[in-house]
Amino acid sequence: MIRSAQGTRRTLQLAAGTVAALLAVSACSSSDAAPGKDASSSSELSGTVTVFAAASLQESFEKLGTAFEKQHPGTEITFSFGGSDSLAAGINSGAPADVFAAASPTTMALVTDQRATAGTPATFVRNRLQIATLPGNPDRITSLKDLAKPGLKVVLCDRTVPCGAAAQKALKAGGLKVTPVSYEQDVKSALTKVELKEADAAVVYRTDVRAAGDKVDGVDFPESAGAVNDYPIALLDNARNPGTAKAFIALVRSAEGRKVLSGAGFLEP
Repeated sequence: MIRSAQGTRRTLQLAAGTVAALLAVSACSSSDAAPGKDASSSSELSGTVTVFAAASLQESFEKLGTAFEKQHPGTEITFSFGGSDSLAAGINSGAPADVFAAASPTTMALVTDQRATAGTPATFVRNRLQIATLPGNPDRITSLKDLAKPGLKVVLCDRTVPCGAAAQKALKAGGLKVTPVSYEQDVKSALTKVELKEADAAVVYRTDVRAAGDKVDGVDFPESAGAVNDYPIALLDNARNPGTAKAFIALVRSAEGRKVLSGAGFLEP
């Protein structure tokens, strides 16, 4: 059974100041799969794998988690999705996790600079920005500079998270200054502001625009080409279930994983 921090089943919550709550779920992890065992053999795989992943990966990773559990009965993939910087802070504070998938090398480095990972983090996908508008694009937004229109309510991700850093890079490339009505802690929160009509537009990833369906429209802009984010994934050094965690990472990086991720709009690394 997939458990997700943003799902309707039992959840893991991750935010600043909630590390203690995460520590309480450490008993859910299993050490049944030893590091020396062959992670590719389904008979060797069991127990829970806890994956901390960037919010923009939610839909794709939940699909892959379901597929993994079907392929390997007796395993369970538990997710906590959020802003990569908050996830990294939780990991560094001792929150139990086996795998970290970040939305940028910079946020992955927040972890690798403080602790070892079991192997070098590998880039598995890339992501590009889009402008999310209200359905039908009533404000006729066609470019990044349109976000500077007087009276337009724009939402950006916080500068500390990858989608926010990428947006700032794109705005700088265009010589633009945009004053948002709010800075959000992850890309899903920024998109939700538009979905709820609390904002007219948001700079988010095109994968999130696609996942939102008809709740928003997406507008491409050329400055996004210079602000593409690489997504690295790594097995954490103190993983409680390293064998099964390695197998999940292998699925993410496999042809099957690439098919799911590309179908969501992610770019090949």
